[in-house]
Amino acid sequence: MSVLLELDHVCLAYDTPRGMRTVTPSLNLQLERGHIGCLLGASGCGKSTVLRAIAGFEPVRQGRILLEGKLLSSPQQQVEPELRHVGMMFQDYALFPHMNVARNVGFGLRRQDRAERDRRVAEMLEMVGLSKAGDSYPHELSGGQQQRVALARALAPSPELLLLDEPFSNLDADTREHLAEEVRDILRCTGHTAILVTHNQAEAFAIADRIGSLSGGMLQYWESPATLRENMCKPVAQASHGRRHIAQTLRL
Repeated sequence: MSVLLELDHVCLAYDTPRGMRTVTPSLNLQLERGHIGCLLGASGCGKSTVLRAIAGFEPVRQGRILLEGKLLSSPQQQVEPELRHVGMMFQDYALFPHMNVARNVGFGLRRQDRAERDRRVAEMLEMVGLSKAGDSYPHELSGGQQQRVALARALAPSPELLLLDEPFSNLDADTREHLAEEVRDILRCTGHTAILVTHNQAEAFAIADRIGSLSGGMLQYWESPATLRENMCKPVAQASHGRRHIAQTLRL
């Protein structure tokens, strides 16, 4: 399976009154086409900043971000966000309150003719189980339904890559678990490649093909859930030297 997304020695940093604050000194990551990756980490570890850099909202100080081998970001070159073929789901849904569900989903399809746009909106709403909600407004929906609308809107333009920034954190535990499984099934069905960031291990294991932990701006591992479960079951002393950190991290 081919690599869709590559982060090659990516340094992300902010300028502050006290000087530059480094978020990730040299981040390396590869995600294969059709796979779902997850970045785990505590608040402030830089995982959302990584998503924003992939989306084109944060500059790269060193290194490169590539999609299908094409350069998206480097210190010398920055492709505009709207030209990256990258979709994004936000923690707060970011739905337009003055637009009904159908218009929200079709927002990224404004350049298409109306018949094609309406067909795509109907297809997306059917996919997320909200085919009868097109005339409703966001405030009339539950949190889980609003998140489904946000997913439909993100997928409507057929992005090459979908970014999910803590998308379930505002939901109750039962809804969060159920919706994570639904999103996984939808992405499997459509074949989309995606990266999720979260601090919730259960979400990561429910949805991801590859899971990594960001700590101190470094990616501590990038493994399949099966490999991580295997290391969680081993006593730390028996784990191989390269696996001990995995077991210790996931038991916290």
